Amino acid sequence: MMTTLERLRVEKAAADCGFERTPILMSDGGLELRSAQFPEAIIVHICERVFRVSASKDVLLDGADASEISVGHLDQLYAILQRASVIARTIPNRVADQFRLATKHLPQTTEAERLVVQRVGQGMYRNALMDYWQGHCCVTGLAVPTLLRASHIKPWAKCQNDDERLDVFNGFLLAPHVDALFDGGWISFSDQGNLIVSDSLPFAAKTQLGVSPEWTIHNLKPAHASYLKFHRAEEFRKC
Repeated sequence: MMTTLERLRVEKAAADCGFERTPILMSDGGLELRSAQFPEAIIVHICERVFRVSASKDVLLDGADASEISVGHLDQLYAILQRASVIARTIPNRVADQFRLATKHLPQTTEAERLVVQRVGQGMYRNALMDYWQGHCCVTGLAVPTLLRASHIKPWAKCQNDDERLDVFNGFLLAPHVDALFDGGWISFSDQGNLIVSDSLPFAAKTQLGVSPEWTIHNLKPAHASYLKFHRAEEFRKC
């Protein structure tokens, strides 16, 4: 059973990480953490000062090899809850569902009206990528929000539907020069996140732009693979 102090610490961590609903004390002494923004839940138990974290969907425990993660420090619990909240807010179709709900009453008769709706979607998509990549360029690590670009892997205009356009796995958060290179097909990435540079990019330009073989995207998910395959086949510049 949690002590009163332990429970307060877990409740504070939950609120700080996006689980704003009042935690539910379970019959086995664990705390169920929930948010109004998504239906998934996180459950936290404490045993001998160790936090045991499980989830209603294992995907929320990013990178975990099992259905439960055990950590010994509060800052580690914060990291797990923060990441779980991000994943829950951005899992496939969730942003698209929010977009459809937000725009269902907006007129779309004229081109100007359709442009307004598109901008709503693009704003939501940027916010989702900022969330997913935690405000950092996923290639260089740049963390200046106003400079970062929400870059589609499969371009917006070539997507089949809103689920593709607003799929968080169809995008990267990139520094401006990396975005320009990626969007123009001068570079791409393997399914493992390794940089691929087009032979069409002059050597001098590579140097001037700081293109480095160390540019790597870590923690790509299987859901990124189909979009990257499209980018390499359709957007990447071939000689």
